[in-house]
Amino acid sequence: MQPAVLHEIRLHQFRCFESLEFEPAPRRTIIIGRNAQGKTSILEAACVLLRLQSPRTTDNSELLRHGNESLSIEGLHGSSRLGFRLGPSGRTILIDSKPQPKSADYLSVGRVTWFANSDLDLVKGPASARRRYLDFLGAQCLPGYSSALRTYERTLRSRNALLREHRPRREIEAFDPLLIESGERLLAARAELAEAIAPLTRAACSEISGSSDILDTSYQPGATQPFTEALAASRREEERLRQTVCGPHRDELRLALNSRPAASFASEGQQRTIALALKLAQARQLTSVHGRPPLLLIDDIFGELDPPRRNLLLASLPEAQALITTTFLDWSESGSDTTVLHLESGRLDGR
Repeated sequence: MQPAVLHEIRLHQFRCFESLEFEPAPRRTIIIGRNAQGKTSILEAACVLLRLQSPRTTDNSELLRHGNESLSIEGLHGSSRLGFRLGPSGRTILIDSKPQPKSADYLSVGRVTWFANSDLDLVKGPASARRRYLDFLGAQCLPGYSSALRTYERTLRSRNALLREHRPRREIEAFDPLLIESGERLLAARAELAEAIAPLTRAACSEISGSSDILDTSYQPGATQPFTEALAASRREEERLRQTVCGPHRDELRLALNSRPAASFASEGQQRTIALALKLAQARQLTSVHGRPPLLLIDDIFGELDPPRRNLLLASLPEAQALITTTFLDWSESGSDTTVLHLESGRLDGR
């Protein structure tokens, strides 16, 4: 199946841009520019357009250009014209100019894998960063994943609030059936995701490192026995700590490089390689599930990689449309399928 590409994107009052319009290349578009020119914001806009969420913030008001109360992002993805509008009355999403009351149909149009400097948190950050990694993948390839995650998180917040207030046990346990049902769905889904990406991350790490590093990933569930039993067994501990102490919110994706814990023993360059391998695995899994690759958004991630690894990374990318930002490109061995644009003072050109 031929990939559905992003043919055009238009921004209005988004971040630092009063307006911007451009047509990404079908294969690779590299945007070169100095810092603080808005390179990341262009990629962020593409992510918001396709996934209705920013990889940089959970507060949509931060997307507004300073002094404005509304913004819009429009784009043609495959044969679908998508629209995202944000104003004082909230968010509106459109497909072919028709407002969409629910996001499910909208989100089925396009998929994304985001690469950024902050991906190092996947290696050296808290377990929550690796759970978000699994969640972003699960939401794009497993039906019902997002619904289970929202239900679990909402129920967990309510249950923890009662624990903090020392409410009667019967009130706390009233939330247990919903917590267990959604939690078991998440535990099973994340185990499935972790199993699927393990060989993909291993292969991607080998490709980027030139076969010098071996990456192993393993899933450690936040409930070491059936969730119902684990929840019952943890009653005394959760009353002591006033919080739910087992469940998917305690899940971990363990990373080992050359049989040693990656966070402790990997160098900065190796940590970058691991983070990139995880994102490449995400893209390859989405390709496997949907039969076509996601849009790759690659934001200035080459700094900690030496030139050979930078070019190995580019060679390892799926046959997909990619938007790539960087401050310079004298190291690149990119071919004729790459379009290079320069960003300065809010303008893109191909000089």
